[in-house]
Amino acid sequence: MESKSFWKSGHKPSLFGAFLYFDISFMIWGMLGPLAVVIAMDYPMTPLEKANLVALPILGGSILRLVLGFMSDYIGPKLTAQIGMGVTLIPLLLGWLWVDSLSQLYVVALLLGVAGASFAAALPLAGQWYPKEHQGLAMGIAGAGNSGTVLATLFANRLATHFGSWEVVFGLAIIPIVVVFILFSIFARNSPNRPAPKKLSEYGTLLKQRDAWVFCAFYCVTFGGFVGLCNYLTIFFNTQYGLSPVRAADITTFCVIAGSFFRPVGGYLADKIGGTRMLTFLYTGACVMLVGVSFLPPLPVVVVMLFLGMMCLGAGNGSVFQLVPQRFGNEIGLMTGIVGAAGGLGGYALPLILGQLYSSYQSYTPGFVILSLIAAASMLLVLVMQSKWRGQWLKKSFTSKTESTSLSS
Repeated sequence: MESKSFWKSGHKPSLFGAFLYFDISFMIWGMLGPLAVVIAMDYPMTPLEKANLVALPILGGSILRLVLGFMSDYIGPKLTAQIGMGVTLIPLLLGWLWVDSLSQLYVVALLLGVAGASFAAALPLAGQWYPKEHQGLAMGIAGAGNSGTVLATLFANRLATHFGSWEVVFGLAIIPIVVVFILFSIFARNSPNRPAPKKLSEYGTLLKQRDAWVFCAFYCVTFGGFVGLCNYLTIFFNTQYGLSPVRAADITTFCVIAGSFFRPVGGYLADKIGGTRMLTFLYTGACVMLVGVSFLPPLPVVVVMLFLGMMCLGAGNGSVFQLVPQRFGNEIGLMTGIVGAAGGLGGYALPLILGQLYSSYQSYTPGFVILSLIAAASMLLVLVMQSKWRGQWLKKSFTSKTESTSLSS
């Protein structure tokens, strides 16, 4: 019954369009993660240089999410998404036809951030069509477009090996982004209930509120952990376990699937039992799995641990954005950009942490120990904020017994 009411409460073509846009953009955003081990054959890199290469698109996405978040609020998420897809063609063309040095590749890597900034348009486009009791699932479905990373890890190195050139992968990526642009333009529509545009100064007003920073911290860990690992795991498997570029990317794909497809599950379950309760479970699970990975067990064991850990982080992304619209419903466009930028910064930091500590200690153990401690600290923060929010907006955001039950925590 609830599933039926969900599908009747919004606009399915826009939800589909948001997912498709986010999915193909994430594929392009994550291409350098698997390709890094292939590119290193042409441009030998230190562990830290590899980490920097895969981290730069995440940094670019973090910065540009603020820009696209403001644009989404001011000119609407549909037009913002169309502009984003158009600009994405620039780094693809440069990567295909222009790059002939590592420094130029760094420029392309940073510009690929515009694809990662798609988050700031896709989620408002989907979420604004749905009432609060279904926004966790709606934004989770749209956010499941991060499954585009699966396409990158599954095909990027295969195509580079088949054509004998990693540059051609950038050229081939132009085809799906053009197709998606056409489909998106046909199917997606802005919600008639879209809030009135906010002024740029209102970013500052939001950032004066403690809860905005708390959500940034939550998403910095869940999304940052997910996207950072997506971009770095191919390097990890290649370096630690000696796997070939294609084999390392294949195993990364398996881990990425967990985080991608459990995002809507996290949003759905958060609608049922409460976002804060879900986050408590998920941060705890991520912490335990990352501790296990730090022991660098045999490959089958570490793959299972990373699969479960990524599952927790992916579901955590959906859980965070089940809460955000309830606290900042009228500022969802701005908050999507702000929180998304924080998530991007977390994703930028993760490869650098692993790369730097591996360079210093010739082991990935210290890096994964630190990541597990960050997850544990996040779980404690949820417990603290849960008690404060329960007496404030968490209960007040509901107008019926059913809504209250779905978010009480």
